[in-house]
Formats: sequence, structure tokens, C-alpha cells
Amino acid sequence: MNVPNNLKYTKDHEWITIDGDVATVGITAYAAEQLGDIVFVDIDTVGETLAAEEVFGTIEAVKTVSDMYLPISGEIIEFNEALEGNPGSINADPYQAGWIIKMKPANLAELNHLLSADDYIKIID
Repeated sequence: MNVPNNLKYTKDHEWITIDGDVATVGITAYAAEQLGDIVFVDIDTVGETLAAEEVFGTIEAVKTVSDMYLPISGEIIEFNEALEGNPGSINADPYQAGWIIKMKPANLAELNHLLSADDYIKIID
């Protein structure tokens, strides 16, 4: 299973990476595999400020709809609009082309509460 070492993870299978003052968030390869073929992503929180672990959107697969939870607090500033035409890119490339949102973190210290790649692997193994 692909679990990049440079990301932080939640127990709910989201990942986050920080670049300057912007964070990028998506779901893990494990989550994408468990969901199956992803057919729709619904993000209606752009422009909103949410707390860590609040629902920021939903992801729909052929058989289910799942909530996605924000790894840390902050303002949602962008949705990956390429997912509107090709939500399956999350299945194909969850850590690059399949990113879901960008956000401005409110408190980077919250990253300390997230899982390392090694800790995340222990959860999914």
C-alpha cells in the first residue's frame, strides 16, 4: 500500500501536507481502494472556516457515500475542480492529481495530533 512518508494522516483516512501557508488535503490510497470506484465529490465548504474533525465534504462511490473530515482547523480556500470531470483520479492518483481541497491552517500545532506514515500503516494493516 502506498503511504508517503512526507504526509500526515488521520484515523479516518485523510492525508494532509503543508506548503508554506497552504495545506493540501485528500484521502489515502487505502480509503480510495476501500471505497471502490469514486463517482462524485461534493465540497460545499469553500470559503468556510472549520474545526479539526469537522465534515468538509462527501465522497461518493458506486456503493456508498462517505463523509470526509478536516485533519486540522482552518479555512477551505480551494476545491480541486478537475475532480468534477474526473473523480476517478482519486482512485488512480490519490496523493497528486486526486487531491481534494486546499486550506489555510489556523493552528499548525494541530499537526502534532495526526499520524505519521508508520503509525497510519499500523492502523490499516
